[in-house]
Amino acid sequence: MRHGKKINHLGRKSAHRHALLSNMASSLILNKRITTTVAKAKALRKYVEPLLTKAKDDTTHSRRTVFSYLQNKESVKTLFGEVASKISDRPGGYTRIIKMGDVRVGDNAEMCLIELVDFNTLYSKDGEVKKAKTRRSRKGKKAEGADGATEAAADAPVAEPKAEKKTKKASPKKDKE
Repeated sequence: MRHGKKINHLGRKSAHRHALLSNMASSLILNKRITTTVAKAKALRKYVEPLLTKAKDDTTHSRRTVFSYLQNKESVKTLFGEVASKISDRPGGYTRIIKMGDVRVGDNAEMCLIELVDFNTLYSKDGEVKKAKTRRSRKGKKAEGADGATEAAADAPVAEPKAEKKTKKASPKKDKE
């Protein structure tokens, strides 16, 4: 049984696994796209996405934290430079795993492509302008309602509320006196 075992050990000891993920993360940041197995890509996504989130805040502390994971000055420089500027408005989900459908010849491992989402131009439309995200909360509607309520009320037809039928049912408890 595998109750509560969330980490895929990838058939390696912990030091070897950390070195593997560090090197793969550096390669992903520098090349924006790498080909690997599905298991390694899923493990890499869990490893690299917190680093990408940390790169949004360009402070000395966050740079040192990321460097302790990556151990590569060039990848840290690229991450905080061009990558952080592209992912600054994205709330998460910085990587995409695309299964290629073929298998590796030696061990029949399923292969995939892992890439940084904002650096793939195939899925984004060049002419598309990103619209501002709107939050669906009552607070925002009240603020809009105060300004635009008079204009909207004058233009829109008024719908009358339906009359409610009042029926009185006998209560199940009878008064005992």
